[in-house]
Amino acid sequence: MRFFTPPLRLSPLRGATFQPDQPINMAGALRHITSCGGCMSSQSHFSRRSFLKTSGLALSALAVGARVGVPRKSAAFSDSMSPRAEKIEASEALEMLIEGNQRYVEFHLEHPHQTEARLLEVSKGQSPFAIIVGCADSRVPPEVVFDQGLGDLFVVRIAGNIIDDAILGSVEYAAEHLRAPLVMVLGHENCGAVKATVEILETGAAAPGHIGSLVKAITPAVQAAKSAKGDVVNNAVTANVLWGMMQLKSASPILTELIHKHELMVVGGRYDLDTGEVAVMR
Repeated sequence: MRFFTPPLRLSPLRGATFQPDQPINMAGALRHITSCGGCMSSQSHFSRRSFLKTSGLALSALAVGARVGVPRKSAAFSDSMSPRAEKIEASEALEMLIEGNQRYVEFHLEHPHQTEARLLEVSKGQSPFAIIVGCADSRVPPEVVFDQGLGDLFVVRIAGNIIDDAILGSVEYAAEHLRAPLVMVLGHENCGAVKATVEILETGAAAPGHIGSLVKAITPAVQAAKSAKGDVVNNAVTANVLWGMMQLKSASPILTELIHKHELMVVGGRYDLDTGEVAVMR
């Protein structure tokens, strides 16, 4: 099944939209999900059950699952949110990211919301318009590549932009309590964590230290990428973003309900290290 949706071009001046050499079929990875133990310790049932039900990772048509009742307010964080002047829809939030990245690519940066006044404003609370789940790679700082400032983005970074319990909890907090309407899983070209996973799986070597937890989380995407022709690392970067998107859509009752109510949109992004452009997947 074809699951890759052609990404949006962020800049009309650049041709950096990414296409895999061939549609990546996640079915090629299914037999490896059980052995990988799942990406999330408490969500391993999701990795085996929900993902195995999918013959291909058809994200554009992914069902978000049953609606689950979720409390809308959290008293524990009642003082951390400042109201927005106007409600921002997910489509508007995505357009703000697109426009900011275009400024970055064209070197016409505005550096918004980086003044003393903004510093004082956000000291009273935060209302980010988007959540970015990105790789920890030092070359891909979201606030820079999207030309945003203080309080604009709720950024969660981890090597390989994987989804685990801590990442899920962070996204739930930003989406449910801070009401950010958009979450983007942001991967990038030549991701070191993806490359390491490919090498370890190909050689059978043991991952040193805690790097094994990253390899375990990225393995499903790498196995899926092997079913497509072309460079496995290049394709695995994209498969890993799409795998992360699927987990966000399916592994959390809180996020599932917000998506069902059209209060949250999940998209993916692939950053080009050479041009600085982000191609959007959804």
